[in-house]
Amino acid sequence: MQKTVSHSGQPIRYESTGTGLPVMLVHGFTEDLTIWDPIVNAMPGKYHWLIPDLPGSGKSPYNKNLTGIPDFADTLRVIQQEEKIGKMVIIGHSMGGYISLAFAEKFPEALMGLGLFHSTAYADTPEKKITRKKSIQFIRQHGSAPYVQQSLPGLFSEHFKNEHPEIVREQVNRYANCNPDSLVQYLESMAKREDKTTVLINSAVPVLFILGEEDKAVPLKSGMEQCHLARISYIHILAHTAHMGMLENTNLCNSSVDRFLDQIPV
Repeated sequence: MQKTVSHSGQPIRYESTGTGLPVMLVHGFTEDLTIWDPIVNAMPGKYHWLIPDLPGSGKSPYNKNLTGIPDFADTLRVIQQEEKIGKMVIIGHSMGGYISLAFAEKFPEALMGLGLFHSTAYADTPEKKITRKKSIQFIRQHGSAPYVQQSLPGLFSEHFKNEHPEIVREQVNRYANCNPDSLVQYLESMAKREDKTTVLINSAVPVLFILGEEDKAVPLKSGMEQCHLARISYIHILAHTAHMGMLENTNLCNSSVDRFLDQIPV
């Protein structure tokens, strides 16, 4: 069921479907809530899925009042309160993982489990910040479509791009018209975010790590360094997979998420 809730002067669109354990799935940069379709469609009624379009993505309009990753975490809290849910699991892909970590830091009492799906608790390196700045300049000069066409295919492994070019092309076509103001807002927010490894260290809930063997955006080595920080970690390494495991390695991702959620008491 499609729903909307207002936050900071703008509506947020989200999907609420299924029953049972509440699980919020948070999409990443240049994505919308449909990126989670492979997982939700595989387990349509087993969990209570809450899947937002982050402000500026999909059907949620750009909100100039949001100035950082913690502000996006607040939008998730608004949805949780609208649904009258006391505690939930939250799983974030890439940028969605940064937002999920910010949520865990701000609202630990509202969390039952945390998932980092091709994501990291580390802050941007100086080199990464330079790359973000160049991306912002490119988007302002050329717009969203050329940027997405150039950058999104690099999130897939070479093997997958060769075997399934139609899926990569579908993703590029779907997200080519992202709001450029939103992309700049996301990039600026990601560049200035702080290290959140203490969130993992202090976490009282189990943490799921899904890592891609060939992920260049969140390298495997970086992800493995963080897995031991949480008290309870569930670690899944996807072979021959880059940054888009839900599409590149769908069955294993689905089973990994399901096993993680299945051990969390309702």
